[in-house]
Amino acid sequence: MSTEDKPFFDDPNAALREIAQNPAAYAHYLADFNRVVLDMQAKLEILQRETRVHCRGTRVEGDKMGQAFLRSFPVEKSLNDILKNLKSISSGLEKSAHKRHAHDEKVKEVKRQRKEKAQIKARKDNPPLQAAPESSGQQGAQSPNMGYGGPTSIYNLDRRESA
Repeated sequence: MSTEDKPFFDDPNAALREIAQNPAAYAHYLADFNRVVLDMQAKLEILQRETRVHCRGTRVEGDKMGQAFLRSFPVEKSLNDILKNLKSISSGLEKSAHKRHAHDEKVKEVKRQRKEKAQIKARKDNPPLQAAPESSGQQGAQSPNMGYGGPTSIYNLDRRESA
């Protein structure tokens, strides 16, 4: 069966594709996952506390001090590891939502920068035409501020002021 025969809504990834294209929908979708993870985390913390109380309180006749704790340690460690992973998942979901939003902001910024560069390049390649300055008609007269437009030869220095 080819893809032309299948309707659009039969594609299982179509909804996720739409979510991936919209940063607000992406953040909302990850927030739903984060709520589930936080709920699991809260329930597992209660389970961890109750398991610790039960396992450490289970004593066998002839136990020395700390043996009940040592027996309960592997169970507690496994729950601690699960909780640590859930916390990292939760922070990863939040970070991913922020990074997705930052990606869209960066794309907008790059578009704006490229547009500005294109405008600057267009101005540089095609500078606006400026009218030539009008000359006063006196070719031999020197202006009071000669600067770079002053005499070009050492023989024309006679009327210039010395430093």
